[in-house]
Parts: sequence; C-alpha cells; structure tokens
Amino acid sequence: MNRKKLILIAVIATLVGLFIAFDGHTVLTLDNLQRHQDSLQQWIAANTALSVGGFVLIYIAVTALSLPGAAILTLAGGAFFGNLYGLAAVSVASTVGASLAFLAARFLFRDTLRERYAETIRRMDQGIKKDGAFYLATLRLVPVFPFFLINLAMGLTAMKLRTYAVVSWLTMLPGTFVYVNAGTQLAQIEALGDIVSADVLGAFALLGLFPLIAKVVIGFVRRRRVYRGFQKPAQFDYNLLVIGGGSAGLVSAYIAAAVKAKVALIERDKMGGDCLNTGCVPSKALIRSARAADTLRHADRYGLASVPVKGSFANIMARVKRIIAEVEPHDSPERYRKLGVDCIQGEARFVSPWEVDVQTADGRRQRLTARSIIIASGGKPMLPAIPGLEAMDPLTSDTLWQLDKQPERLLIIGGGPIGCELTQAFNRLGIPVTQVQRGARLLPREDQDVAELIQQQFVSEGVDLRLEHAPIEFVEEGGKRVLYCDHHGERVGITFDRVLVAVGRQGNTASLNLQALGIEPAANGTVPVEEDLSVRYPNIFACGDVAGPYQFTHAAAHQAWYAAVNGLFGQFRRFRVDYRVMPWVTFTAPEVARVGLSEEEARARGVAYEVTRYGIDDLDRAIAESEAHGFIKVLTVPGKDRILGAVVVGSRGGEILAEFTLAMKHGLGLNKILGTIHPYPTWNEAAKYAAGEWKRAHAPEAILRLLEKLHRWRRGGADDRRPAEAVSEAAHEPVARRDISQ
Repeated sequence: MNRKKLILIAVIATLVGLFIAFDGHTVLTLDNLQRHQDSLQQWIAANTALSVGGFVLIYIAVTALSLPGAAILTLAGGAFFGNLYGLAAVSVASTVGASLAFLAARFLFRDTLRERYAETIRRMDQGIKKDGAFYLATLRLVPVFPFFLINLAMGLTAMKLRTYAVVSWLTMLPGTFVYVNAGTQLAQIEALGDIVSADVLGAFALLGLFPLIAKVVIGFVRRRRVYRGFQKPAQFDYNLLVIGGGSAGLVSAYIAAAVKAKVALIERDKMGGDCLNTGCVPSKALIRSARAADTLRHADRYGLASVPVKGSFANIMARVKRIIAEVEPHDSPERYRKLGVDCIQGEARFVSPWEVDVQTADGRRQRLTARSIIIASGGKPMLPAIPGLEAMDPLTSDTLWQLDKQPERLLIIGGGPIGCELTQAFNRLGIPVTQVQRGARLLPREDQDVAELIQQQFVSEGVDLRLEHAPIEFVEEGGKRVLYCDHHGERVGITFDRVLVAVGRQGNTASLNLQALGIEPAANGTVPVEEDLSVRYPNIFACGDVAGPYQFTHAAAHQAWYAAVNGLFGQFRRFRVDYRVMPWVTFTAPEVARVGLSEEEARARGVAYEVTRYGIDDLDRAIAESEAHGFIKVLTVPGKDRILGAVVVGSRGGEILAEFTLAMKHGLGLNKILGTIHPYPTWNEAAKYAAGEWKRAHAPEAILRLLEKLHRWRRGGADDRRPAEAVSEAAHEPVARRDISQ
C-alpha cells in the first residue's frame, strides 16, 4: 500500500477515534438535541453565518466518515434553519459528504479489488456504464438500503463522480425534505420512527420503483423510435427466419423446430456453411493425410523401416471431397425438412425489420415475414490490399479445395491458426512451403513460449519460416512469381508457384441490404450486437462469424442458442450470451488448445495469477507413443486452485483441454481434478499430473513438518538415515548386534 493511502487511512482513523473519544454517538441523539434545542437556537440566532458553516462541515464529516448521526443532523437542519435553508444546507452537505466517501472507497480499495477480481469488476463496470444512473437512483429512493453502504459500494465501480453526485443529490431530496420538515416540529417527535410512517415508507418504496419504470418506458420509446417508418405486419409467415445455413444458422433453426415454432432457413449456397464445405471438415481431413505421411516418413520412431512417401496430390484432394460428401447428409436440407424447417435456397435482402425479399435459385422472388429474424450469414476469407496480389490468382481457405494439381512451391501469408495448420499439412505432404508472417511470432494470440515451440517444430520439419516480413508487392520477373517483403528495412524477394492467403476473415453482409435498416457493419463486415445478440432492433439477431468476436464453429453454435431463444421468447425474458469459458484448438502438431486467460492477457488486464506447468515428456502414454513433447500451463488465482486459464501444447491437446474447460465452466478447482480417478495410461492423466504439480507447490509445509515429527516419534525416535546408510554402518558392527537389529 502506498504512502498516500496510509496517510488517508490514518486521518480517517484519527477522526473516527476522536468521534468515539468525545462520545459523539451520545451527542448526536434525538434526546440530546431536544434538551439543548432552546440554548442552541439562541446561539445560532446570534451567530448565523458561523452556525450554518459549522453545521455543513459537521454534516459533511459525519457522512464522509460513515458515522452514525446523519438522521439527527437532518432533523437539526429543519429545527434550526427552517424548511428552505435547512433543506439547502442538508442537501449540499449530504451530497458532498457522500461524494467524499465515494472517492475514499475508490482510492483505497478499487485498485486492490481490480487486481484480485478483474473480470468481475469489468462486468460490473459494463453494467454501471449502461444502467448505473437508474440503479443508483433506485437504491437512493428505497430507504431499505443504508446510505453509507451505497456510498462505499458505488466507489468501487467505474461510475463517474459527476453522475454519482447529481443522481445522489436529486434522489436524496425527497427523503431529505421529509426529515427536514419533521425537524421543524422537533419538540413533538418522541422517536425517529415517528417521522416516517408505514404509508410514507410505502410511498418511498413505490418512488424507488420509478427509475425501473422509467427504464422500461425509455426502452419502449427507443423501440418505437427505431421502428419508426416501418409498418409492422398484422400477421407473420414464420415465428423465426434464419439467414444462413452454416453452423450458427443450422443450430438456430434446429432449436426453433424443436420447440415447435414455424421456422424458415435461407441459404444461397450449400448447407453446412464454411465448416462443412471449406473449413473444419476438409482441413482436418487434409491434416490427417499429412499426419499419415509424416508417420510413414518417420516410421523408424516406432521400430519400423521408414519409407518414402508416395501419393498423388489429386488422390489426397479427392479423399477430402469424399469426406465432405460423407458428412454432408448431417446438414442436408432433407434432414432439416424432416425436423420441420422450411429450407429455401436463395439470397435474402432485408425490406423491413420483419420482412425479407428472397431471390431463389430458379430466379423467382418472394417476400417472407417473421416475428424475429436471425442473421447467420457467416464469413469469408479476407484479402489484404497488397499491390499485384489479385494478378497472382490467390488461393484462400474457400478456394483451396478445388486444387487438384500439386503446387511446386507454396507461399502462405499469415501466421494465425488457419495459416499454421495449412502450412504444416502441405509441408508434410511433400510440398515446399514458405510461410510469411508480418509479426514477430506465429499464433500471436498465444503466449510467447507456446509460439516458440510451434516455430521450432515448423523449422525442424523444413518449413521456410519468415517472421517479421511485411508484404510490399507481388510481381512477375523472368517468368517467376515473386513476393517482395520489408524485413527490418531490407527488401527481400521470395519466389513461389501458388500463394495462399490466410490473414483473417470478414463477415458476409454485403448482400443483405442492411443499410435499409440503418445497420452499419464494422470494417471487417461483422454487425454490432448487444449482449442478447440483438442488432439495433429487438427482433433482429446475429450469431456466428457475422457477429464475432470468436470465429469458431463451436462459438457459432453457442451463440445460436441465445439468438434462437431470445428471438422466440425475448418478450418474456432475454438471456445475455456467456463467453466466460470459450475453448479453442489450433490443429497443428503439436496441437495448441486453450481456454480462459493466457499469461499475456492476464498481465494486460491486471489479473493476479500463479502458473503451474507440467511437461508432457513426463507422461507415460506420450512416451509410449513417441509423442513426448509439449507442456500444460495452468493459471490459477494466487493461493487458490480456481482455474483462470489453461493451455495444452501437445498431441491430443484438444481432448486434454476438455477437462479444464469442464472444470472452469462448473467452478471446479485443480483439487477436484487431482481427486478424480483417471485410467492408466491415458493422455488425460496429464491434466491430473498438472493438478498434482499445483498441489505439490502448495503443500502445507508446517503441517508436514509436524507429521514428520509424529512419524519419527511413532518409530520410537529412530534416526532419519536412509536404509542403505544404516546397512553400510551395520556391516562394521558385531554379528550379534546385526541380528538384534534384524
């Protein structure tokens, strides 16, 4: 704690001590005020200015220090200064005192709480920023909540001082007036309970509901304003209309059909979206072929003769297409029609918040109306504005799968998950790969130690890795394609045959006519969503890649539940999407699987943490499979086993991570993982051993020393030398003694 805080604490302690020492709690009582009312009245009449100033200062001190007596002082204000001046003095003094208590709490405690409970404080700040004034007004108007607690609690939030002071002043006025007015009849008051009757308390309680009622009314007005200019249909064709047949759209439609809502799903291309046709499924099929090639090439690891890898690139890509075809029925229109979903192939454009115009594949147009609409139009690869790129016929994760001729030398731009997965896969299939990354490391969202391990693996496998190479332009020179990059001020040329661009994705919103609704997508094409996933209008929602912030298939499915439920039942209750536990996996070898905070994120957010590491080279199953490399890193609350984040770098990393994800979701700590029986030998034992490392680091040393002494005493005070030492010494003793010792 810094010096300024210590000084403030000393000042507060001194003032509180003086208040107690001079019996302040007995001075500021109704009985004492009534006994001395006449003499005080005479002194005040002779010293009006001094008495008003002194009264205000005393009131400020009592309120700022959260001392008892504020109610008595409010009565005194009415008794000695009358309704008008008493109300003014008390109102100003109480607001200033409350503001000082607010500032003191913020100065003394907020930083500490922010370090220890950063995520909780962040969510509180978001709520206060959005609804803080309404919330504070409700607390101030309902007399059940002690004013001093409100002062201290609000100081821990991000509420602005000006907002706090103004709202406090306005909402304390009614209660202040009641007490000041009662003070003008001080002699008739027998107890503080006489001031506020049950009827008055009831009126205050109703008054306390006013901010909440105002919030509802303002919400109604906002909705009327946002819908202005549109005519709501008298009836609807559907309860829910979903635009996009990818992961988010399919899950949304499935949920709506499951609860017997009438739902339509509009998809302009192929059902299944990116995941089935150009993303997860084909890339994992390719990665599996690449892993098989790597196993054959390094069969000597398993006691077999290594063999040269021979395979037709066209055959490999044909296998990828076969796998897509095998999975396709899971997402087919036929399956969803059987579930009760109207599947329409066509392109949708918004006409109003409840109506879309659909141009079907055969050229027909139709208007469809729905009470709620979900935008799940997905995303597409982003192409950077690099001069000459378009002339190179660039490949993306969408167009890559049409290749049937093997590139002679592949250039991959991008060091994120997609770029890394495809770099390693093509390299293992025998295609020379150069990977260009603008930044200083691969996988920039991961910690430095994670990125370094992947980089070392890539280099050891023969990838031509070019970090800190910023693309400048693409050119053709002497019949060869060349990318020129800036590398620390030097112009570097890289020759290649085909280029694959993997620098990120953007939302598919260009064809939706969102401008007709006044919805402005972000620069990356995603639409701005509220916590309930609504988009500007309470009946329009977005989920999946088009909504962000996570562009994963499982994140899209997670969001789809909230969008569908809020779209169908939002008039009764709305759910805020929960991103607290969001896992993801980069399917390189070794895999990189993470959930929760990384070290770099924790430091950036000011979250205190401890790190526990376990090397997978120690795991028996990993050793048996010649995959003994990688590590587990777990972040926990200092001194506690509560998990803040975990990363697994190793074979089967995605499966191992599931245990940490489950623990975080349900509030289970590392002790629970350690106490769970894991079959031997399995990969998931690594999670248990990581928990064991945490336990070892937090062993109660003092208790263990006491137990050591107890066990020594129970052995009869035997020494602690190792048996080998005792045997060695016994060899020089007489035989009889050795026999006795035996």
